[in-house]
Amino acid sequence: MTTVTLGMTGITTNKNGFGALPIQRIGADQAIKLLQKAFAHGITFFDTARFYTDSEEKLGEALSSVREQIYIATKTAATDAKAFWKDLETSLRLLKTDYIDLYQFHNPSFCPKPGDGTGLYEAMLEAKEQGKIRHIGITNHRLSVANEAIESGLYETLQFPFNYLATKEELRLVTKCKEQNMGFIAMKALSGGLITNSKAAYAYQAQYEHVLPIWGIQRENELDEFLSYMENPPVMSEEIQAIIEKDQKELAGNFCRGCGYCMPCPVGIEINNCARMSLLLRRSPSELQLTKEVQEKMKRIEKCINCGRCASRCPYGLNTPKLLKENYKDYKEVLAGKPL
Repeated sequence: MTTVTLGMTGITTNKNGFGALPIQRIGADQAIKLLQKAFAHGITFFDTARFYTDSEEKLGEALSSVREQIYIATKTAATDAKAFWKDLETSLRLLKTDYIDLYQFHNPSFCPKPGDGTGLYEAMLEAKEQGKIRHIGITNHRLSVANEAIESGLYETLQFPFNYLATKEELRLVTKCKEQNMGFIAMKALSGGLITNSKAAYAYQAQYEHVLPIWGIQRENELDEFLSYMENPPVMSEEIQAIIEKDQKELAGNFCRGCGYCMPCPVGIEINNCARMSLLLRRSPSELQLTKEVQEKMKRIEKCINCGRCASRCPYGLNTPKLLKENYKDYKEVLAGKPL
């Protein structure tokens, strides 16, 4: 069983973190079953957030009886100290615990620091002194904020998108974290569903001994797939390298990662799914993408007013309105029976 230690935190866990964002989309009974099965088979790191609707509550129901045997990471998107304390107390109550192993600032637009006027970092330190949190981390999608967080020396972990579609700049973040003995947690290890070969994704992550990937799990068959890698971890081979190179070539350039930070749209377009529909249709074609409901969502692109809000919020600097129109054009082609 391969393990990873998250830098100076000393947290050592199996190199299979459970990303608990997707369990907000399923019923409580199903979510509890997944979480308990994950723990029973050796997964001990569970990542959630106050922002993920009922994810924390489901995690608390499922695993409070084994609290001392697991690590819980959660997040706050608070922008001031008052909201910070409200989020923390809510998370503790829902998770049925009196401490959080890793408490993270959730994708802030800046790097919280002592004396910045928000009181956020001071609140983190006070919560740590009170024993309500044990380690301080930050998550982000912006290279500038991530680099500042690493260089500040204020954070014990960084959570950032990382997979085999990573740019050179993103790879440098991974290296810098190792040099600073800072834990690196890889979100979007499957690039929001665009990477469809989990074996290749796992083998790539395995090359970085200090990186902990968290896999977003919603279905039992997905969990079973990653559990199977615990005893027989995939390693880089010529076959896997060929898969990775093919994907890198196909997905090179600008594409929507599906992070959702462009939302909400003033006219109700589901941007984070609609702006990558072409790739989803090419890479994992499914009748579910052609249902009447999805067609109605794609048709909303016609209502785009080119306000530019989505583009201004995109951490990857994408021309989102243009992407939406290109994806809608492809979608109509598929509906008309034409191959992409």
